[in-house]
Amino acid sequence: MIEFKGVSRAFNGKAAVSDLSLTVAEGEFCVLLGTSGSGKSTTLKMINRLVEFDSGEIRFAGESIRQLDARDLRRRMGYAIQSIGLFPHWTVQKNIATVPALLGWSKQQVTQRIAALLALLNLDPQLLNRYPHQLSGGQQQRVGVARALAADPEVLLMDEPFGALDPVTRGALQQEMLRIHRLSGRTIVLVTHDIDEALTLADRLVLMDNGEIVQQGKPAELLTQPKNDFVRDFFGRSEMGVRLLALGQVGDAVRRGEWLTGEPIAAGLTLREALSQFITRRTDKLPVIDEQQQPLGVLYFNDLLTLREETACAG
Repeated sequence: MIEFKGVSRAFNGKAAVSDLSLTVAEGEFCVLLGTSGSGKSTTLKMINRLVEFDSGEIRFAGESIRQLDARDLRRRMGYAIQSIGLFPHWTVQKNIATVPALLGWSKQQVTQRIAALLALLNLDPQLLNRYPHQLSGGQQQRVGVARALAADPEVLLMDEPFGALDPVTRGALQQEMLRIHRLSGRTIVLVTHDIDEALTLADRLVLMDNGEIVQQGKPAELLTQPKNDFVRDFFGRSEMGVRLLALGQVGDAVRRGEWLTGEPIAAGLTLREALSQFITRRTDKLPVIDEQQQPLGVLYFNDLLTLREETACAG
């Protein structure tokens, strides 16, 4: 879907991205991770030509992006950023309808699309006539994502989209993005400096430093097979095991057919979250329920070690 071939970009004589080669497959959730100044945002913005590259080639759906009109290219790509960028004097409905209106969609088509997006993003239809300042931060960010998806783009580009939100809202929206990705099958490229966010969202993780790719692959692969000391230090040598647990779910490790009394935990929790429950409750066994709130089985503390090893091997 997206291919970089030896792409470089400099600002005022200083390289921001150097000889970068990267392929993002159709339907993939690709996360660009790195510290400030690593080149990840520049890389993202070159995809839709918000930043032009100096040398190399970028192809989108098989075509060189320099052969495409920049405005047409951007209309084929949704774009969501941390500051959201909603027009303050437009209602939620008009903000979401921005790109479809530019593309000449009929009123009926726009109305149907907005209704579908509200359902997808769990937004109350009563918000449509409100203005951005009348929304919470989480609602504003959801509207921003809805606007980015409004014209049914082939690719969704996201630059630190949840960085300004509180941890609870941020976590909820991360789960929404995973759900949207599963339902839509859209190609998503997201930039973040948050390690846990990257591990939660990525099909494939691209770790950057000084404008270059240090290592890329499945999240478990970077945690268990770090290429060098930079990768080890970036993820935290002492936290590798705990972060690896974040890649597995309780439902993957539960012993089915068993049951315990007591407050259950959800099968959808990560094993890292389950570890916290074990410690807080001072127990070595926890009852688990499924999405329908029905008993699923029992999670044993000792099984976390086994599943951590299996996750590492799978990566």
